[in-house]
Amino acid sequence: MADSYGERVAGVGRVMATATCTAFRGVLETTGERVVQRVLLERVGFLARLSRELTGALVASRWDEASLDLLAAGVDERGEVLPSKGWMALRRLGWPQAVTPLTGVYVSDRVRRGVEEYAARTLRLALHRRGIVAAVLATWPADPHRRTEAEWTALRKLLPAGVNGAEIRNRTRQVRAYLSEHGCLPAGLCVLEGPPQVAGLVLLAAMDRQQVTLARVDAATARLRVKLPLCAVPATGREWAWHVIDIRLPATITPDAVLHTPTLRPTPAGRIAVDLSHSRPAPTTKATGHTVALGFDWGVLLSVQSRSVGLVRLFVRARAGRGCGV
Repeated sequence: MADSYGERVAGVGRVMATATCTAFRGVLETTGERVVQRVLLERVGFLARLSRELTGALVASRWDEASLDLLAAGVDERGEVLPSKGWMALRRLGWPQAVTPLTGVYVSDRVRRGVEEYAARTLRLALHRRGIVAAVLATWPADPHRRTEAEWTALRKLLPAGVNGAEIRNRTRQVRAYLSEHGCLPAGLCVLEGPPQVAGLVLLAAMDRQQVTLARVDAATARLRVKLPLCAVPATGREWAWHVIDIRLPATITPDAVLHTPTLRPTPAGRIAVDLSHSRPAPTTKATGHTVALGFDWGVLLSVQSRSVGLVRLFVRARAGRGCGV
């Protein structure tokens, strides 16, 4: 959704955040009929189930090493860079054509966009796990229970950026279990595990004004208009209707925040969760002119006190308010 607050101000950036709100009731736009929470939850659930079924089928249809190779390369068959928007990237590759709704179910192109965006995000997230598995397999140690220093060095050179020790341990154990069961190393992530499971949610951000709009009513209220199915198996477009839902904004969303199209999630507790992204101006920090300070963590200092008692004393002096010469 486009908004009227999107202009950039020189020297000012934007901080993005997400707040989870609750939709309690709605109104049918055409008739003015009130839609109570139970009925609204049911209709959001219809759409979420359609999204989950189509997204799961699309992800499963491309859960193979060749498809993930193509997605990781970031270019299509003509060598052109794929769009950053997931649904556009999948359409460029021609992947959604293989997945269609059940016979007799009407799903608009805008709903398909949300499905394709969800599938693209799921597959792109899998690329990170795939990179870890590939690095672990390429440097598989002589002793699967203990790596030498040289084996650790070789592994770290191949790992994706930002991988922590827990991820390395988990993937190593996963590969070790496969090796123990099958007597050989797996060919890759797609052999090691099945297609990722997807949740029942609706990514409205991939849709346009033909399916959803969002506007701020006042400092504490936002109005969401979304087209929802009136039954579990909508056969035509007439079985979809515009619902107007007023959302109470939490105090964490300031009056100057820009609202962005949310994600809808029916929860097991019977709540309609609205994950509302928002952004607000944040002055760009200057690179110079700051007062330099040095902070200490009490737990870290205790762990090194045997090697640096003087540093602990320095910290204690600062905590006592006597200052220090740092």
